Amino acid sequence: MPTIDLDHISTLYRTHRDGLAHARDHIRALPATPAPAPAPHDIEAEITYLLVRHHAPDHVVRIGTAHSTATAWTLAALHHNGTGRLHTFDTHDPHPHHLPPGMDPDRWTHTKGDVRAKLTHLPEHTGLLALDSTHGGWFARWYLHHLLPTLDPHTPIAVHGVFQHPHTPPFTEGALVLSWLANNTTGYFTASAARAPHARRALTDLKAALGLDAPLHPTRTDPAIFFHLPTRPHPASPATTRPRAHATH
Repeated sequence: MPTIDLDHISTLYRTHRDGLAHARDHIRALPATPAPAPAPHDIEAEITYLLVRHHAPDHVVRIGTAHSTATAWTLAALHHNGTGRLHTFDTHDPHPHHLPPGMDPDRWTHTKGDVRAKLTHLPEHTGLLALDSTHGGWFARWYLHHLLPTLDPHTPIAVHGVFQHPHTPPFTEGALVLSWLANNTTGYFTASAARAPHARRALTDLKAALGLDAPLHPTRTDPAIFFHLPTRPHPASPATTRPRAHATH
């Protein structure tokens, strides 16, 4: 299985250039809707689309629909693959008009509520997991301890909002995920402008060469990370456990 790195992502941009152009047209045409969070960043949304196209999973799970535009990117990828289903979980209801034109609505199942109480709604086999939820350390502890160990080895995973800045504050979701990856000697890819400006610049130049450079959203940090689940994840490292409160005198 190819490593998720700049070379692999660049190849996917070239391979799926036309499909990506159609997906961008669909996203651009979506009506504006009130949302609890900003729209996804262009490059990280495109990378998620490209990974769905490449892996052609039978089931994609997205926890946290936020603006719902990220959901629309995933639905477009499944539609272009002609196979696969999307399962979304959020305390909010997403907007049904994010379905690509002509797509079977039965290809998408949304479960409203806290995913921790809705585990029976998860598919038996998750082919790709996207996490875009609270970005709180408490939620990261839950999925690192309880969700990721249930997935098949090498499952591609996207975690959004990790590198808004060059480094992540201690005990945040990003810090806990990075510690877990380091404990499992598992690398990750990011096109974060703050953390990996060279990768972001390379992809920005490639998008321009492919005619895909017109911005869809004004946000430009692209803080997500992407990785494959290790074969046998180690137990959580000390950094992913809740720190004990210090006694006061």
